[in-house]
Amino acid sequence: MITRPRSPLKLALAVTASAAALLTAGCAGRTSGPQDTAYVARDVETLYTEAKRRLDAGNAKFAAALFDEVERQHPYSPWARRAQLMSSFSYYVARDYNKAIQSAQRFLSIHPGNKDAPYAYYLIALSYYEQISDVHRDQAITEQARTALNEVVRRFPQTAYASDARLKLDLVNDHLAGKEMEIGRFYERSGKWLAAQIRFQNVVENYQTTSHAPEALYRLTETSLALGIPEEAVKYAAVLGTNYPGSEWYEKAFELVQDHAANVRAS
Repeated sequence: MITRPRSPLKLALAVTASAAALLTAGCAGRTSGPQDTAYVARDVETLYTEAKRRLDAGNAKFAAALFDEVERQHPYSPWARRAQLMSSFSYYVARDYNKAIQSAQRFLSIHPGNKDAPYAYYLIALSYYEQISDVHRDQAITEQARTALNEVVRRFPQTAYASDARLKLDLVNDHLAGKEMEIGRFYERSGKWLAAQIRFQNVVENYQTTSHAPEALYRLTETSLALGIPEEAVKYAAVLGTNYPGSEWYEKAFELVQDHAANVRAS
């Protein structure tokens, strides 16, 4: 399973000076949410300050609801814009990722050109990333995380958010490649050689920089021999030897070719 990333707090500090002052306190705690959301009307500064106090105290779920209340009670205040983003961050800290995504998306729909838009996109990507399950489950969330991380890199390539997104993309791609390998190995064990080859080929073509690429080439060597096309097996073994000459997978592929296609040339 992919390791949880560090809190986005340090990156959040770079958003604006005012945001920096609001995000310096510890935010990692989790408690139950507010028991009721019917708040008495309060002036915007008092309401926002209370939301921030709750966030600093570790009650992120309650804080998120209060930040939402800032926007509801004072929709035209400059505080409302800030509260939208803080609501998303609070939901993220509380691990309510769907609401974190919704809040960030609402912020972007209303303020698409705001200076804090990069952080909103980053929060969306993190919220998908945090939900990535193990390789044995459906990978729809993993695909959404990859799409969201790529969006951060595409839109804001020179930011710290993009740098972190690139690192996470490496892990996401490795995760997706691992899923392809798992399915391919299952097909191979079942004797479905062609179906297995399609999965292994996908890893070689689309995830060639991941840790799974050497094994994928070896499995392509295996399945090519099983399908009766030794020329292809020799080709995959040669590619494996060129790119990963010292790997255990090349050694196994070399032995396999020597045993079953010693006098065959690559296609």
